[in-house]
Amino acid sequence: MGLLAPKGMNMYGSDQDDVIILPYTSAMKRLSGGTSFRSFIVQTSDPGTLQQAQAQINDLLRQRHRTTEETDDFLVRTQQEISEFATANSKTMTILLGSVAGVSLLVGGIGIMNIMLVSVTERTREIGVRRAVGARGRDILMQFLIAAVTLSIVGGILGILLGAFASERLSGLIGSPTMIATHSVLMAFFSGDLIGICFGFFPA
Repeated sequence: MGLLAPKGMNMYGSDQDDVIILPYTSAMKRLSGGTSFRSFIVQTSDPGTLQQAQAQINDLLRQRHRTTEETDDFLVRTQQEISEFATANSKTMTILLGSVAGVSLLVGGIGIMNIMLVSVTERTREIGVRRAVGARGRDILMQFLIAAVTLSIVGGILGILLGAFASERLSGLIGSPTMIATHSVLMAFFSGDLIGICFGFFPA
């Protein structure tokens, strides 16, 4: 008997320290009651022989199971393939979340544009008075641009505070820590400001 070195959580959130290792014959006889393996892990002494070992395992299992490549009833995957699969899933989720964020920015920008259009329409008389007393077109433009940017900044700050609060509450509910990346928050904040400038410019 012995103890393994602590490893902590794996990439799937399982505790690698909550594991007991024992001979497979004892496990089959006293725990599962089965006579066959559901899965097993093979380690090679040299990473360069990984593909060769995978091919040999496939050949051996096809011989034992009496199957061909088209009728295989098993699956052999290397750590590299698993890593590539996880990376592809991560990229897909990143694209999906980026698309959702892009749609949110677009909807927010349209909302700002509508608010500014209403504001300009309701303040037509004020704009006329300002023009009559000498205000230039760029002065009027700057007035409404400042209003649009202010609206974006206030919305961005409220969004950051709401996101931080929701992240903290979610962390408490699921019992897993959450991390807020500063660069992501800053990028989102300045993107919102840019959206405010762009969508506020046209009504102004």
